[in-house]
Amino acid sequence: MVLRHVLRHIFALAIKEFLALLRDKRSRFVIIGPPIIQLLVFGFAASYDLNHVPVAIYNEDLGGASRELISHIEGSPNFEVIAYLEHDSEVAPLIDNRDVLLVLHLGQHFSSDLLQGTTASLQVILDGRNSNTAMMAMNYLNSIVLDYNLNWLAAEGKSGAFAVLQTRAWYNDNLQSNWFIVPGIVGLLTLLVTLLVTSLSVAREREAGTFDQLLVTPLRPMEILIGKAIPGIVIGLLEATLIIVVMVVLFEIPLRGNLGALYLGIGLFLLSAVGVGLMISAISVTQQQAVLGAFLFMVPAIVLSGFATPIANMPVFVQWLTYLDPLRYFLIIVRGITLEGNSYSLLIHQYWPMAIIGFVTLSLAGWLFRHRMY
Repeated sequence: MVLRHVLRHIFALAIKEFLALLRDKRSRFVIIGPPIIQLLVFGFAASYDLNHVPVAIYNEDLGGASRELISHIEGSPNFEVIAYLEHDSEVAPLIDNRDVLLVLHLGQHFSSDLLQGTTASLQVILDGRNSNTAMMAMNYLNSIVLDYNLNWLAAEGKSGAFAVLQTRAWYNDNLQSNWFIVPGIVGLLTLLVTLLVTSLSVAREREAGTFDQLLVTPLRPMEILIGKAIPGIVIGLLEATLIIVVMVVLFEIPLRGNLGALYLGIGLFLLSAVGVGLMISAISVTQQQAVLGAFLFMVPAIVLSGFATPIANMPVFVQWLTYLDPLRYFLIIVRGITLEGNSYSLLIHQYWPMAIIGFVTLSLAGWLFRHRMY
């Protein structure tokens, strides 16, 4: 009987929270607008792939071999030849002004060297100000030259003693970078929306003057805490589901693993996110403070999660800090399920840390609620 009475109170408070969110235009926009916009922007724009890289060619050779190599580069979707040079002096201005990323120089004896069976040298001048982009462009060029070498040897009926790289990519056959980025956005946007919804819950009532009315109700602090946690969990679950559907349908990213394992990870992740959000909400007096607190947590959480940069590349003491970040574990889960086909047994070491983080943060949020209410 007592349990039914408590559940009725919690349910009534949760309904009140939903109504407060849905009646406020700004809250509705926060729930729906930014996640969809960011998903589309990140999914289409945040890519590590290079297409139509501007290049210039300085060809001093008049033979057919050089023309054939140039045609391979011109036909590549990764490169766009924007200039054909005639003098050495034209190279520096193009690189200095960022007009091209690289200049390919073919010497006067390129074709004759190949016909004689000797090594033909190619000079590549790279803009190294963005080292990652330059290295990727160099890899693309290496692939084209390798393909050209094979075609040349086959056409001439010759054999060479050079090593040929045979590459096979596991889990992402075409090495599409959005297969890595978009699953991470599932965690990022779910965390963002859940944090905002829960962190604003108490601050909104304090500003509206209804928090004091809540204190005189029969609800105990823990019941208030649970009632305010439910909307965040439900909205986060719906948000994650929407993003996963868009990920699979629009971006055609496979979902190879167990769907139940994914939603178990989502549930534990939402518990930890709601715990952090309620801690922020208990401390904040105004909605502005709550929003600032949410973003104060979000920025380091994203940086430490391995969303953009590998955790292994971070300093050792920073790597230890990542174990406090629930987003770190969830990214491993969502990427493992989508790309590797992982199931429960392979993800158990990601589940229990989020469960501990959720338990600790919710306990601290409950303690803060009790001490802020009295």
